[in-house]
Amino acid sequence: MPQEPQGHEAALAEVRKRLLGDEITLEAADLRPEVADVLPAATRYWHALGFPLPQNWTELHFTDADVRALQRITRLIDDGVLDEELALAMTRATARSADRLAVWQAQLLAEFLAPASDEGRLDPAAAADLAIASALLAEELEPMLTYAWRRHLVAALTRTLSDAAPAEEQEGSGVNRVVGFADLVNFTAVVRRATERQLAAIVQRFEELASDIVTAHGGRVIKTVGDEVLFASVEPLAGTAIALDLVDAMGEDPMLPQVRVGVAYGPVISRMGDIFGTTVNRAARLTAIAPTGRVVADEALAARLAALSGFNLHPLRRRNLRGIGLVSPCDITRARGARLPTALAGS
Repeated sequence: MPQEPQGHEAALAEVRKRLLGDEITLEAADLRPEVADVLPAATRYWHALGFPLPQNWTELHFTDADVRALQRITRLIDDGVLDEELALAMTRATARSADRLAVWQAQLLAEFLAPASDEGRLDPAAAADLAIASALLAEELEPMLTYAWRRHLVAALTRTLSDAAPAEEQEGSGVNRVVGFADLVNFTAVVRRATERQLAAIVQRFEELASDIVTAHGGRVIKTVGDEVLFASVEPLAGTAIALDLVDAMGEDPMLPQVRVGVAYGPVISRMGDIFGTTVNRAARLTAIAPTGRVVADEALAARLAALSGFNLHPLRRRNLRGIGLVSPCDITRARGARLPTALAGS
């Protein structure tokens, strides 16, 4: 196997030192007591962080930052704040989010600091410079990460408190949400025609625009998968406004294909930041039958919109949706053709 260029090795060493601190020798003879105390737990938490287990711990670039993190989590367990199962689950949740965030930010920094060729590859010198520049930025970016996490934790706990309705007010199991899928139409044909760089720009534009619209109405982007975005909203009015704005905005953007949106209302199960259940499946099936540039809703959402002004409900023929059964979908349009006010108005 060819050895890494010296410049590459030097860049990696610089990045590790700036982000994690000095490495610790794991030879048993000179292992510090505080390291020895947490090393038995290291295997479980290292794996929960999403990293492969080394054949020998001396092969791992173990640092003071690793020791401090393990000490903190073991202290929470010893003090009875968390049990080990919950601690490992929290570690996995943090790791999965951090992995996606780190990859996403590294790509953004690469595009900004060292624009790639059409093949999407950097030359070794540019890659080394990029890695070191990104590590230098980490100290400035880290406070924003903590700030954003605290803000989103407040939002999540606010939803948790608002969902804690008395038993007689709850409908079925789970919490009730408007769930929507927005799907780019004919995306397969776009993939065949576009270069990799063009395709990346299209997907990025779709995610940015969808996120802006969903959050402007107080909704949540649950996940995006290339040509599709899954979103959720607490209120029927806001959830429907999201769906209609997505159709309008994508139809007006020259870079993007049109979308179709399926929306449903009902209980969802929330796990690992995702949502599951029949309501989610129903929204997905409705998206598949929605015409291009249209929003199709289920009966539960249509019934709630019927009591609100600003929407026209157009019943469609009864359909038998795979895995769902018979439904009576509705095509949703705005009564006056004007968008509902959002934080994006005038932007």
